[in-house]
Amino acid sequence: MTSIQDLPKIDLQAEKKAKGFRKRSPFFYVGEVLLWMLLIIMAIIEFAPISWLFANSLRDTKVAYNLPPSFWPTDFQWINYYNVIASPQIKFMLFFWNSMKIAAAVTVGTLLTCSMAAFAFARLKFPGRDVIFFLFLATFMVPATVVLIPTFIIISRMGLLDNHLALILPALTSAFGIFLLRQSFMSLPEALMDAAKIDGAGFFRIFFVIMLPLVGPGLSALGILTFLGSWNALLGPMLYLRSNDNFTFPLAIVVLQGYMGTGNRAQVLAGIMISVAPVLIFFLLAQQFIIQGVAISGLKG
Repeated sequence: MTSIQDLPKIDLQAEKKAKGFRKRSPFFYVGEVLLWMLLIIMAIIEFAPISWLFANSLRDTKVAYNLPPSFWPTDFQWINYYNVIASPQIKFMLFFWNSMKIAAAVTVGTLLTCSMAAFAFARLKFPGRDVIFFLFLATFMVPATVVLIPTFIIISRMGLLDNHLALILPALTSAFGIFLLRQSFMSLPEALMDAAKIDGAGFFRIFFVIMLPLVGPGLSALGILTFLGSWNALLGPMLYLRSNDNFTFPLAIVVLQGYMGTGNRAQVLAGIMISVAPVLIFFLLAQQFIIQGVAISGLKG
């Protein structure tokens, strides 16, 4: 008799793939080609400004703005970058450190405050919870320029002008961050908290030990977006900072431009490229975390 082991083994997954392959019509492949062409065109359009910026940062200032624009460097005058780093107009390393310090403080503070508020809105029950959360969401409709003058008056009366705290304190929380992390906490199963309560864990232990590690994608996305926003901020530093030693790196670009834009334009572009490069590299390395966080991935049950 023939045993079961002697029967030919059938690869069900391979068979399913083969059936799916046979069922695909020619329109499927036409759509795939069109989709890839569209993505390539969009990538070229998105990359063109960075390419133009890099190309002109390596040229002589006389030909930096020639038309039609050139998107590939013809000269390689790396001296432009050296002149930015060694420029007597700006303190390159000091400005870089100021931006890094402020961005790191804002990011850590935002993650802490937003995660705690999001956990409260998602998992704790208290009077007026939904109304308060609705008010938080309503702040999305308020333009940033509306609160600019009141914020300046508060910072001025607190004596924080020309102080990095003027940039850190107003940015320590975010309505968008609370909304993003609340959705992440809502995606977690309620049974996790019930089991922790049965074991005698308090709310702080449940939050820090159990719930917070499970919303890693949301925390990563919020942290990356917060850091990039703080690093690129220009209006706040221009409004609150006065002394040269407290300037951030975006203000270095303003200083390089000179009075009425009379500065070396190639060096200005080199300075912009130096400012953009770390952010661009950081974003490319961490883009998967942003996608995961925005998709609100998590456990369900």
